[in-house]
Amino acid sequence: MALVVLLVVCAVVAQVMQSQRASSEEAKRRSVAVAQTFAHSPGILSALRAPEPSNVLQPLTEAGRRSAGVDFIVVMDTHGIRYTHPQPDRIGKRFVGRIEPSLAGRVYTESVHGPLGHEVQATVPVNDSEGKVVALVSAGLKVKTVTGNAERQLPLILSAAAAALVLATAGTALVGRRLRRQTHNLCPDEMTRMYKHHDAVLHSVREGVLIVSADGRLLLVNDEASRLLGLPQDVEGTPVAELPGLTKDIRDLLTSGRKATDEVHVAKERLLAVNQRPTGHDGYAGGTVMTLRDSTELRALSGRAEMARERLKLLYDVGLVIGDSLDVKRTAEELAEIAVPRFADFVTVDLLDAVLQGEEPIGAGTGMRRTAVKGIREDHPFCEVGCLIDFVPSTPHARGLGTGRSELVSDLDTATGLRLQAPERVKGIEACGIHSLISVPIQARGIMLGVATFWRSRKPEPFDEEELSLAQELVARAALSIDNARRYTREHTLAVALQRSLLPRALPEQSALEVAFRYLPAQSGVSGDWFDVIPLPGGRVALVVGDVVGHGLHAAATMGRLRTAVHNFSTLDLPPDELLSRLDELVSRIDQDESHSQGDSSVIGATCFYAIYDPVERRCALARAGHLAPALVSPDGGVTFADVPTGLPLGLGSMHFQTTELELAEGTQIVFYTDGLIEDRARDIDVGMDMLRETLARHPDRSPDEHCQAVVDELLQGRPKDDVAVLVARTLATPADRVADWDVPSDPAAVAEMRAAVSQKLVEWGLPDLTFAMELVLSELITNAIRHGSPPIHVRLLRDHTVTCEVSDGSSTSPHLRYAATTDEGGRGLFLVAQVAHRWGTRYTPRGKVIWAEQAIPAHDAPPTHQAGPPAQRQPGCTVHQENTRSTR
Repeated sequence: MALVVLLVVCAVVAQVMQSQRASSEEAKRRSVAVAQTFAHSPGILSALRAPEPSNVLQPLTEAGRRSAGVDFIVVMDTHGIRYTHPQPDRIGKRFVGRIEPSLAGRVYTESVHGPLGHEVQATVPVNDSEGKVVALVSAGLKVKTVTGNAERQLPLILSAAAAALVLATAGTALVGRRLRRQTHNLCPDEMTRMYKHHDAVLHSVREGVLIVSADGRLLLVNDEASRLLGLPQDVEGTPVAELPGLTKDIRDLLTSGRKATDEVHVAKERLLAVNQRPTGHDGYAGGTVMTLRDSTELRALSGRAEMARERLKLLYDVGLVIGDSLDVKRTAEELAEIAVPRFADFVTVDLLDAVLQGEEPIGAGTGMRRTAVKGIREDHPFCEVGCLIDFVPSTPHARGLGTGRSELVSDLDTATGLRLQAPERVKGIEACGIHSLISVPIQARGIMLGVATFWRSRKPEPFDEEELSLAQELVARAALSIDNARRYTREHTLAVALQRSLLPRALPEQSALEVAFRYLPAQSGVSGDWFDVIPLPGGRVALVVGDVVGHGLHAAATMGRLRTAVHNFSTLDLPPDELLSRLDELVSRIDQDESHSQGDSSVIGATCFYAIYDPVERRCALARAGHLAPALVSPDGGVTFADVPTGLPLGLGSMHFQTTELELAEGTQIVFYTDGLIEDRARDIDVGMDMLRETLARHPDRSPDEHCQAVVDELLQGRPKDDVAVLVARTLATPADRVADWDVPSDPAAVAEMRAAVSQKLVEWGLPDLTFAMELVLSELITNAIRHGSPPIHVRLLRDHTVTCEVSDGSSTSPHLRYAATTDEGGRGLFLVAQVAHRWGTRYTPRGKVIWAEQAIPAHDAPPTHQAGPPAQRQPGCTVHQENTRSTR
């Protein structure tokens, strides 16, 4: 009985304690049941969607709380903000307790200090039709309510204890409950499943796992971690500092306890991606868990993928960078620059001389010109750019040129041909560490252009077959650009040669103007701009500037035709407006002929400015066909643009051109130019004309040559996009002592007097040798004027680089040169004039006509004339750059 009493006492005590626990558990179960019931009630989702959920839910929760016997039911959103509460002032405030487990879809119970005091509460999720958590419901009781319930149940507990004494099985039930509590209510199958998971982590997972306690001991290591780190068996419980086989980096990481994310560590020639986090379980508080993943193969695969990406990007960049310049040498340099250092350490490009000159090479000779050299070092051991290399047939370069196949030399020691080529240079190449090369012939459209060689020094491994394919692709893309540049060079050279042959290379002798010019070709090639200085009878000079629309050979050829036509028309001594009219008819006829022959409806357009300056009268006659007006720089520094009526460009037809006459002071500079000088995409044409005016006005005392250079330097930045022609002429006046004129009465007796007067003037000028010929010419011209012309008759004698005799009358009838028969009594006058005079001709004036004849002055008696000097040498990189030196008086 003592034992039974002892058992009863123990049972009563145990039952009291169990009753308290049961009350607490009952409170939790009731809280869970109430919370779940309310969370799954049919109307809660619609209430949550209401504009004011609290107005709907607050009465329901209060009614449910009273009927369920709990102290509170709280509905909240997913952020923990209350919709309901027994104390209305708590609505809208944050819930006291953890909501994260319930947001994850679990039922969570806890004991907290809330608004009602110390509470036992359960929180459950509210799910919508798709299973998403949209709200939370918490229900619970105060701890003192639970304790009061336990005290009220004490008689029942005592009765249960007494019954336990009677019922022998009561103890067994209590022991079973205790055991379940210790195993966290896990069933046997659940414990089996947990063991299987543990076993899988230890033996089956292909990722290493290590768990280290807070005191630095190894608690768990799975098979994969043992394999990756080379750990022996049965090391669990060993301090990390004493584990054999660990590298210093991994041991330091394990003992540090710090976080690590995908750190790469080397262990036994493996690259391990390591992650480490602190453990969150109560049993391992303060410890860490490390995971290991073998990334050796992944790193190798990633490296190959990165290499492939770099090669693709290199090929893409080759297409973007190479070939924009249309220059053979620059294209070769671009190939070398883009390959170093991304593909090779040194690159040499050698091209045949014919390719550099734009010609098509005949055969694949071994003599080539070093065109480009690029390397990681400036003091490279290769031949300098420009040197001529005659490759030995046994070199990789010569073999590639002969067969058209690329050569891969993995070891430079085996390249005997290179040693035969230049033994000393090969020693320098080896001294730089170069050990491997790839030689790729440059060929495009079946034409062998040269060879590109790629050299390697920094990487210890030689070039391989994949890199050989990449080099071939690089050169193949560059070869097309080099060939395009070669063809462009050939066409450009032909066009420039044509254009240079059509432009004046030196200006003719004349004493009326001091002339200078500049001609700059367009960046894109030749065009149709031209200029000319044409001496006319009577000491006059014609100035011409024109511009044919378009670029290329067609524009240059058209320009040559127009320039020739202007020369031919100027021999007729036509006024500017008539000359432009005839030129307009010629352009229209050319346009019609080309349209019919080629079926092209395009119109040939051209602009032209034509001026005639007379140094005796200091008058200038000007007319223009769509061209820009010239600038006039007066001796006092004023700059104006000539007010000349604008005509339509040549070829458009049917509009009459007008001639404007200006009287110019001696020393006035006339500046002719084409639109390429003042027009630019970056500025308006008015801005360009203002810049021209300011440049000319800044130093009005400059010579024509200095004005030309100043205008080009100021208005052009770099090489122009369109052709530019600038012609500057300073006017000179014929001295009065070089001109003599007489009015002649319409009387045959006046002929003898005029012969005497002219002979006397020639003697005064120191030209007695010309007296006989000039008397004969003068007699015939005055006699014809008296017989066939009409008053007034006027004679003018002009001394320049020739002596010109001019006889004018008021008639517009044209004299005609006849070849008289033996029996004819007349008709030999003009024939004699043509035989005696150096040149003769007729020009018409508003008051009649002028018949003139020239006599050449002997060299020792000739006066000084103004003549342009030779063209300046072409600047490097400039296709055409012609200029003349300042002429001297």
